[in-house]
Amino acid sequence: QVQLVESGGGLVQPGGSLRLSCAASGGFRNIARMGWYRQAPGKQRDVVATITSGNGANYADSVKGRFTISRDNAKNTVYLQMNSLKPEDTAVYYCNVEGLRYYSGTYISSVWGQGTQVTVSS
Repeated sequence: QVQLVESGGGLVQPGGSLRLSCAASGGFRNIARMGWYRQAPGKQRDVVATITSGNGANYADSVKGRFTISRDNAKNTVYLQMNSLKPEDTAVYYCNVEGLRYYSGTYISSVWGQGTQVTVSS
């Protein structure tokens, strides 16, 4: 069973920075896409940023220029560096991985992390 272990959330003042990490346990030959989503209270879950196995990244317009997504394929880990944080960035951030291929050939289409709270407030 795949486990995603998220870390790095917390409370930060406006203008501050946080770095989220999400590590996928297991021996994978490839993970097609890794990403971060967020859900604020009373709102739907929206994509923040995604990155492919070839390091092609996409960002929501609201975070472009402030957030950077990266991945370490050797560690099956995806990161989200968040700078210049704003109160409207407050949400639960969820890690998602898609297209996991084990060395055995087993394929898993999508897995979600448990979420980590990010609160931006003075």
